[in-house]
Amino acid sequence: MRTSLFRFSLALLTLILAPFLLAAGAIVLAIADLAWLVAGRRRKPVNVKPATCAASLVIPNWNGKDLLERFLPSWEAAIAGHPGSEIVIVDNGSTDGSAAWIRANYPDVKLLALSENLGFGGGSNAGFRTAKNDIAVLLNSDMRVEPDFLAPLLAGFTDEAVFAVSCQIYLGDKTKRREETGLTEGWWQDGGLRVSHREDPAIDHLFPCFYGGGGSCAFDRRKFFELGGFDELLAPFYLEDTDLGFLAWKRGWKVFYQPASVVHHEHRGTIGKRFSTGYIQSVLRKNFLLFSWKNIHGWGRLTSHFFFAFAGAIVTAWSGNSPTRTSLSGILGAFGQLPRAARSRWNAHGLAIINDSEAFRRTQPACFHDRFSPLQTNPDRPRVLFVSPYPICPPTHGGGLFMYYTLRELSRWCEVHAIVMLDYAHQWEPNQELLRYCRTVEFHVRTADRDPHLGSITPHAVSEFHKPEIEWLIQRQTLLHNIDVIQLEYTALGQYARPFERIVCALFEHDVYFQSVGRALPFMSSPIDRIKARFEYLRAIRFELNLLPHCDHIQVCTEENKRYIESFLPRLAPRISAGLRAGIDTGVYPFPGGPRTPYTMLFLGSFRHTPNQVALEWFARYVLPLIVEKLPQARLLVVGSDPPPRHTFSDPANAIDLLGFVEDIQPLFSSCALFVCPIRSGSGVRVKLLEAFASGIPVVSTIIGAEGLGRVDGEFCALADDPDAFAAKAVQLLEDPALAGAMADRARREVVENWDMQVITRRLVETYRDLIRGKRKAQPGVQQYEVLEHNTYL
Repeated sequence: MRTSLFRFSLALLTLILAPFLLAAGAIVLAIADLAWLVAGRRRKPVNVKPATCAASLVIPNWNGKDLLERFLPSWEAAIAGHPGSEIVIVDNGSTDGSAAWIRANYPDVKLLALSENLGFGGGSNAGFRTAKNDIAVLLNSDMRVEPDFLAPLLAGFTDEAVFAVSCQIYLGDKTKRREETGLTEGWWQDGGLRVSHREDPAIDHLFPCFYGGGGSCAFDRRKFFELGGFDELLAPFYLEDTDLGFLAWKRGWKVFYQPASVVHHEHRGTIGKRFSTGYIQSVLRKNFLLFSWKNIHGWGRLTSHFFFAFAGAIVTAWSGNSPTRTSLSGILGAFGQLPRAARSRWNAHGLAIINDSEAFRRTQPACFHDRFSPLQTNPDRPRVLFVSPYPICPPTHGGGLFMYYTLRELSRWCEVHAIVMLDYAHQWEPNQELLRYCRTVEFHVRTADRDPHLGSITPHAVSEFHKPEIEWLIQRQTLLHNIDVIQLEYTALGQYARPFERIVCALFEHDVYFQSVGRALPFMSSPIDRIKARFEYLRAIRFELNLLPHCDHIQVCTEENKRYIESFLPRLAPRISAGLRAGIDTGVYPFPGGPRTPYTMLFLGSFRHTPNQVALEWFARYVLPLIVEKLPQARLLVVGSDPPPRHTFSDPANAIDLLGFVEDIQPLFSSCALFVCPIRSGSGVRVKLLEAFASGIPVVSTIIGAEGLGRVDGEFCALADDPDAFAAKAVQLLEDPALAGAMADRARREVVENWDMQVITRRLVETYRDLIRGKRKAQPGVQQYEVLEHNTYL
């Protein structure tokens, strides 16, 4: 009871004070921005590459004599092979005799003894001013370095735009989780900055990161002071290095992670031994607010920041602290530093030559590659990153077959790298076949699907493939392998499309998702299912129409699909192509097949795909009885993975044979007399029809089932939508083999001329080349000084 009363009182106090404090903060920052627009001047960066023959190791120390005794020998050993290097110890007002011990035992070490503790930022700034070399390496006093750690750091300053190079960090205690690695990430989420360290052994050379950790990083001193050094706004500790890294990116510079430079954080918890957990958390929450007040200059993000700060403080007051939420104490602390925050914001405006969004983007590996890597305008073999949400081998569904054939043919003209999601770990082995065609393949076993709650605006089909690990794999592989084209498969992976300047981002819409959902609505019997499907349709159309403009190239199966999307987004018409992805290898299908068993019909489809379930149920209930009435000897062979139990559909004449998954479907294509495609919903093109056309088996289909393939009844296949007409067409073809054979001949010619994968993949590669050439002629390199509008330089 007492706890609940306390929480209620704290929440009430937060409800009263937080809006006032945050509103006052927003007003002050807005006034600062308006003043900047009137009187501010942006300072143009002076980019000079630092000398990399030597470095100054700067180590702040506060009452850490025991740490100096342990680790100073490793620092001396590290600089021994680099003449001109030095060690600078900044004694931050220690009372344990650290300064006297250094003078007595290491007279060659440069000692800067401060009379008072200036904190991490103040002490580091003082040490950098004392250092003599262009490059200063900032180390925590509890950091043991490898003897060869310095050379890779110095080599990381590859050009005049490199601001900092961070070490790879290992913990002294190998049993603990690596909370810090040196490979830092930063992003904007729920109105605030989020940061983390990533562990990835695949990264074995210089790689971009969000910021260089203050206790294990080399800095260009000239650039360091151009940014103003560590900002005292964030004293006494935490986020000073993050703030500096983000400022550097906004200045148009780069921050790197160097995995070859290894250090060991042996002690950890130096701050935790001297300050309480509550105090440390309050400083963190204050500094996260101040980071935004200083660095986030776009008012879209800043508005969301103030909203989430208020909401987070209310939730914290009632539910307790969380690392990702602010609190009333954090708001009070930040508000107390509001005048200084406004001054820091003014200075940050003067330093920024790119905006917030571009700065966040450049820290991501794929965008870094897009903005900074030297890219050929006409690559001989374009490098393609192919991303699939499903296993590809063996191809058990139409989309899998399209992807398999595309990868096989694409490897003839391109260097292909693949990322493939698996449902189960045992699928790894059969998908090793992809290494025959791809230079590299990364597999990711998906965890259980995450179904969004009813109020989510994200479609379920998208949420189940929303995986941070996949986002990272795409980002990492794009940079590591110098990718020219990112090829995303299915609408759900469109969430990973990004607006690149020189990399081509392509999406293959195997079907138009919102069209498929809409077409399925009439066949749902449950009112609950119809309500859920209608809501999914609204989510899907919103998502799909918003994502497509981010893609440079949108591939669809048919001209019908192309016209359908263009009816919603006519401005995207030049980006949409049909006839480049949906196809088969016609040469592997024996034609005309035979001998064919009279009166046998074949139905094919994976029953994980709902339209196939609906199609079989409709055909078995309404069409098959009419056929059997005319031809009692007629049989329907049903082939496909995950077939439904026999009792779930009608079969009064016992005319259905459920064969389940069949490893090789070709004998059935060659021996059955008729292929039926009673599909009544969905979108895209049916690979089963392409295979049937190529194999010489006559086809009866619904109009939707033959969409994009059969537009005239009887030309390539018979077309019918109602049960009587469908049954009549089937009976006619079963009874007249000559008529059926002539139609099958026309269908074979159509698929060879227009749907052969070797032919259409050559066109796909030429389209890739045209897109690459067009983007890179328009954007030959990074235009750093054209990102911000208010760009008057001193």
